[in-house]
Amino acid sequence: MLLVGAVAAGCGGSAGTGDKGYVDGQGIVTRLPVAERKAPGPVAGKTLEGKNLSLTDYAGKVVVLNVWGSWCPPCRKEARSLAAASHQLAGDDVAFVGVNTKDSSPEQGLAYQRRYAVPYPSLFDPAGRSLLAFHGTLNPSAIPSTLVLDTKGRVAASILGEVPSERTLVDLVRDVQK
Repeated sequence: MLLVGAVAAGCGGSAGTGDKGYVDGQGIVTRLPVAERKAPGPVAGKTLEGKNLSLTDYAGKVVVLNVWGSWCPPCRKEARSLAAASHQLAGDDVAFVGVNTKDSSPEQGLAYQRRYAVPYPSLFDPAGRSLLAFHGTLNPSAIPSTLVLDTKGRVAASILGEVPSERTLVDLVRDVQK
């Protein structure tokens, strides 16, 4: 299944925005064959802590990019699984980066990071502009979403909606590492 198909599936049917203001997919996991992988445009900005961060900082590593908001119930539900997966994969040259979107201040995201013991940095992107780098690959309203970028910085896999489990994410990353 192509990633575009997964995005369309996440946006159609019962997984609409309703009055929530975001698209909640159903944990749809998609793997892309190497020949179909594309690199996103530039993704860079300030973290919730005010530091500069760019995906190019992680060149040569597999990167797990999670799009979340502190206001998002499925994001809160998946947060501990993401944190646990990041700890499990820490020695495997895998980087985790969050994109905090639609929160009105960094303080909301920082409180979320503390509450759920999120050990990796997150870009503060209230308008979701960094998500435009994934045009044609990721719906900017699909929150939560998790992308796995291969060592060449190309989108290799995605989970549209809540990460089903720590094991699912770890297995997906290990599949991309092969």
